[in-house]
Amino acid sequence: MSTMYKLKNMSDSRILITGGMGFIGSTLAHKLLSLEANVTLYDAMLPWYGGNPANIREIKDKVRFIKGDTRNFKLLSKSVKDTDVILNLAAQVSHPISMSHPLLDIDINCVGNLNVLEACRRFNDDATVVYSGTRGQVGEALYLPVDEKHPDNPLDINGIDKLAAEKYHLLYNRVYGIPTTSVRVGNTYGPRHQMKHGHYGVLNYFIRKAMLGETIKVYGDGKQTRDYCYVDDVADALILAAQKKSAIGEVFLIGSGEMIKFIDMVRKVIEIVGKGSYKLAPFPPGRREINVRNYYTTNRKIKSILGWEPRTSLEDGLRKTIAFYREKLKEYI
Repeated sequence: MSTMYKLKNMSDSRILITGGMGFIGSTLAHKLLSLEANVTLYDAMLPWYGGNPANIREIKDKVRFIKGDTRNFKLLSKSVKDTDVILNLAAQVSHPISMSHPLLDIDINCVGNLNVLEACRRFNDDATVVYSGTRGQVGEALYLPVDEKHPDNPLDINGIDKLAAEKYHLLYNRVYGIPTTSVRVGNTYGPRHQMKHGHYGVLNYFIRKAMLGETIKVYGDGKQTRDYCYVDDVADALILAAQKKSAIGEVFLIGSGEMIKFIDMVRKVIEIVGKGSYKLAPFPPGRREINVRNYYTTNRKIKSILGWEPRTSLEDGLRKTIAFYREKLKEYI
């Protein structure tokens, strides 16, 4: 895959990444440093999620780290004051956890995001805010590929709360003039993702299972369709959204543009890893009802406005990801 976009140098730009020690956040940090930005990582380091010191080992002396929760308005406000761009990734990202602990999901995904926006409104209304949304806001696809005009009908608490948070961001742009953008991120995989469990980031978890020679459970018939986007491509889309004024007030869907059956993704992982196996299994109680059957998206809008397209095929991305974990698996399980 080849694309024409180019990220601009961000020399002296002050960037705050909420959820910055996690998978996508730390990938952004590495990229932004290469663009000469000043980077601050704000992360609660909640144990069930992806914050990991290993993610920034090579750059730890080049970034500032604040151990903070977006639910802590006082600390968050101090962090927001002296920043030009906020890449707002902090979230409760597990669909099953959102159903078993709905108030936790509301607390992090609704209250936490309102705190970010209120901190900007009160103390730094010039800061550009790029919100990381999710494909789960769409729900079951009525047509494919999904685009930005598709109606939203999320199937679980996480999708509802992430949709509410997106609407908060758009509202604060319309009413208060805060420059906000939402990028709805699809199934993302790649280096630096937690592999402790499969509550989210299932492709990476399947890589772990295959590398350990274990059996991967595929729920249902495995014929669900998805697209999977490599983390470097996702990071580029978020940075472009921060760099271009044409993104302000917009919602973008991003994905790989490569539709694949779930079971074929599993087979591809096993093939490239060189070991592991899979078996079909019934959905656990309550999971089928929140499982989106088919989803993949078109990148037409973000390509036309920001020039973004994915650069990494699933084959190449899997090979890069597996090579990373062959060296560092112990740090992520």
